Amino acid sequence: MSPSTSTAPSTPQATGAGDLLALIRSGQATTRGALGRITGLSRTAVSARLVPLERAGLVVDGEQESATGGRPASTLVFNADAGLVLAIALGRSRSQVAVCDLDGTELASVSHEQEVGAGPDDVMPVVVDHLREMLASLGRSADDVRGVGISLAGVVDPRSVQSVDSPALVGWDGVPLAPWIEQVTRAPVVIDTDCNVMALSQLRVAPSTLGERDDALVLKASTGIGVGLVADGRIWRGHRGAAGQLGHVKVAAATGLPCRCGDVGCLETVAGGWALVERLRADGHEVHHVRDLVAQAVQGDGPSRALVRESGRHIGEALASLVIVTNPRVVVVGGDMADAFDVFAAGLRESLFASTTALAGRDLQVVPVSHGDRAGLVGCAQLALDQVLSPAAVDAALRG
Repeated sequence: MSPSTSTAPSTPQATGAGDLLALIRSGQATTRGALGRITGLSRTAVSARLVPLERAGLVVDGEQESATGGRPASTLVFNADAGLVLAIALGRSRSQVAVCDLDGTELASVSHEQEVGAGPDDVMPVVVDHLREMLASLGRSADDVRGVGISLAGVVDPRSVQSVDSPALVGWDGVPLAPWIEQVTRAPVVIDTDCNVMALSQLRVAPSTLGERDDALVLKASTGIGVGLVADGRIWRGHRGAAGQLGHVKVAAATGLPCRCGDVGCLETVAGGWALVERLRADGHEVHHVRDLVAQAVQGDGPSRALVRESGRHIGEALASLVIVTNPRVVVVGGDMADAFDVFAAGLRESLFASTTALAGRDLQVVPVSHGDRAGLVGCAQLALDQVLSPAAVDAALRG
């Protein structure tokens, strides 16, 4: 894992223990002397700030660093075993749950298939049971959990930890999820969209196609369609957190077609997995989910391959305007369609490069997501880590 870097405060007086931890996690400073040089703090001040970090187990001594003269300096190491985060990626037909250490390394995970359209009263008790069982199997307790990251399709409210507009998850809007998690742990809970956590997995965790200051569109093409927008290495969420709802852009090919959101003419009606499955089933094919369609496409089934490529073409045409406006370096493709990347991307590239400007498309790359179907879990863990290991959160936890 490659944690986000932190710039030290401009004045030594403003530098807290959390800032020192960020420098150690990022690898910018591995000795007391390096911390002093970067922050401007005296050796005594550095030591005073390291004491609570060491007591909390967040920092431990590593190997001694070789020196040209004098006594070798002891290195400082971030202790990823000092706590845990829980990752919960909630989908329409599948939920994934994981327990990770403070480096985001997965220690235990479960993937649970559920009935399409299952509500929170059906899904969340199963999630809670999985979390309890995994913690017990690892010999860890709720006290070890530092934070929880959750992802959902659609638009979410981070303050109330709930969905506010998700056509994909009927019955979830307005249902607070934190009370369910409180049955396992009282650690802070953070939530974001499935597309944004996928983007986080690309930004923070190796192997990644994105640099720290990159511009990218992270496309999730699955049952629904959405985009995580990355500008200068940061997730851009929009005024109400509703940025990236590409599936509900109106396109000419969908004119008059009803969408599951209640509107008509949305991109999803001609390119979303749910619509493609309906078309195949109407033609007598035995498919129940977009994953079935994609698996058939990978195996060479002609009608399935044609639909996957057609989906890519429709999405590429809709994505072109966004590429012209934002000028990303790369389009990352994730979601179930990424399992048939060659077929899907062929259609995507065909219409995308035909519809964008020569300048916007000149160096544009189209690549598959780095972490496959684990990208949601990886991103949820990072979402929690960004929250609980931020300098301000670390300082608050040490005081409390």
